[in-house]
Amino acid sequence: MYLHVGGDYLVRKDKIVGIFDIENTSIGKATRDFFRRCEENKNVINVSFDLPRSFILDNDDKIYISPISPQTLLKRMNQKTWDK
Repeated sequence: MYLHVGGDYLVRKDKIVGIFDIENTSIGKATRDFFRRCEENKNVINVSFDLPRSFILDNDDKIYISPISPQTLLKRMNQKTWDK
């Protein structure tokens, strides 16, 4: 299953490590250092040019910066889809 994180980007749900509020979590030095390392390795993907509200971390240390709120993304993560 996939999670739509904004723009034309889908991330496999089983690869997602966490979904974070960008405003609250980007304050810490450790998070800023992690972002900087990911940017240096070209592992930061901005999925939209709208105001960023969240970021999604996958198990490949890729960061997807999303305009969708973390609450909405978590609801999407927990939705069950039924195959017909």
